[in-house]
Amino acid sequence: MIKQLKLKNYILIDELCANFDNGLNIITGETGAGKSIILNAIDLVFSARVSKDVIKTGCDKASIEITLENTKHDLSQLFEENGIDNLGSEIIITKEITQSSVRSRINGTLVNQELLKNLRALFVDIHSQHQTYTFLQPQYHINLLDSYAKDVYGEILDTYKDKFKLYENLKLQLQEAKNSANATESQIDFLKFQINEIEEANIKSETEDDELSKELEILENAEKLKELTGNAYWTINGDDGSILEAMTKIKIDLSKASNYDSSLEDINSKYLDVIENLKDISSELRDYSQNLDNDTQRLNDIQERLFLLDKLKRKYGGTLEDVIKNYNEFSNELSQIEYSTQNIENLEKEINIQKTELEQLAQQISEHRKNYAQVLSVLIQDKLAVLELPKARFQIQITQKELSNNGFDSVEFMISTNVSEDLKPLAKVASGGEISRVMLAIKAIFAQNDNIDTVIFDEIDTGISGKATQSVADEMVELSKSHQIIVITHQAIIASKSDKHFYVRKSQQDQTKVEVYVLTGDNKIKAIAELAGGTINEQSIEFAKSLLS
Repeated sequence: MIKQLKLKNYILIDELCANFDNGLNIITGETGAGKSIILNAIDLVFSARVSKDVIKTGCDKASIEITLENTKHDLSQLFEENGIDNLGSEIIITKEITQSSVRSRINGTLVNQELLKNLRALFVDIHSQHQTYTFLQPQYHINLLDSYAKDVYGEILDTYKDKFKLYENLKLQLQEAKNSANATESQIDFLKFQINEIEEANIKSETEDDELSKELEILENAEKLKELTGNAYWTINGDDGSILEAMTKIKIDLSKASNYDSSLEDINSKYLDVIENLKDISSELRDYSQNLDNDTQRLNDIQERLFLLDKLKRKYGGTLEDVIKNYNEFSNELSQIEYSTQNIENLEKEINIQKTELEQLAQQISEHRKNYAQVLSVLIQDKLAVLELPKARFQIQITQKELSNNGFDSVEFMISTNVSEDLKPLAKVASGGEISRVMLAIKAIFAQNDNIDTVIFDEIDTGISGKATQSVADEMVELSKSHQIIVITHQAIIASKSDKHFYVRKSQQDQTKVEVYVLTGDNKIKAIAELAGGTINEQSIEFAKSLLS
């Protein structure tokens, strides 16, 4: 429910703090006093579009703050996901309007419009003569009916909706499969050609070209390498004047010297290691020189191989890694086309199975809807009679359409308020007084099954009087037992039923101001007397007292 509304520099209001109570909250005041400003502010705090014209003349910004008391909804996860502080049962929504921007916050955290829209749907239901009633729109009628009977077929409907999501996903997969399968024969042939060309090259690795280039360089310089390594071998291990021959003489001298001085033994040992290493190097150079062949055939093979690999790199990427990557992509694309062709038949079978199951569930749901449509039609028609529309006929019309998210039913509320007229869509009800009572009747019935705490009626009593007014007042009282009701009214009978009475007054001295007062005692009697008789006199006072007694 709405606990408090604060306005600052809003239209004609400098500052306002209105504390609403449970039950029936009535707002009265002279025509043009600014009563609707209060309800419009509640509407605007949840709205996406707010005009800078609401900023009071001469001020830089306007602000609206509304405090809700939440006792029904678990919003902890929603608040956590959006970084909103949880203040327990209180939710504080603020909207700041400047000349250049509009900022909305929940418990101090900036939020987007979608979140405000979700909160509005949970907490506040506004009915106004100056805006389209939600209940008038056919797209909402099926949800109202389903909400009323959720305990009867709600689980079936949830199962249907889950299956419908799967059904829609399968249809999407089918379309994608058909798109893939629609590739032209030339596209498929070209993919196969590219795949075959790369496969036939039998690439060994991503670095094969680098390895072959190194081997090619060796083969191209085989003679020179043979000459250089051979010379090195003979220099180390030749017949006369070789390095090993000279080192052998040094070895003999060191061996003799170590016999005289044992400290030379370590040097002698290291020297012997050097000789052995040099012998190993000599052997490796000999083997390398002897085994190095001028293999012309291998040279030609490598050159041809590198030419093929360079050709592939030019066509399919700058490196063999790119060639392999493109090969995988071509293969996947071809596989997808081939799979899609095979998969279309499987998907079509599965879709038909799912559709059959959906139609069976939709038929069950439709039967329940038709039964409850009859029940609700009677209840609403009876409620209209109570509200002094005894000739009104009300019917919830259900027709069949294509399968959708909530079945194959199209639901629309139909009404006739005159005996001579046929049933027509609710949206075509012309009379303001009639539409107000129709909305009240519908709300009174559906209110038993909704979780919305606060219902707001802006001048719902327009165009009614006498017995109809008494009926509306009684229905308001009944509805206020389960909901917080906020009503703007010009009717003394309705105002007299209030649990809390707000009076709006406009003053025009140096500047125009709108002020709001809570009326009790004699002040409340006088306000009701003024509503009843237009002026406050002994007769209207007595009448007001009689209404309040």
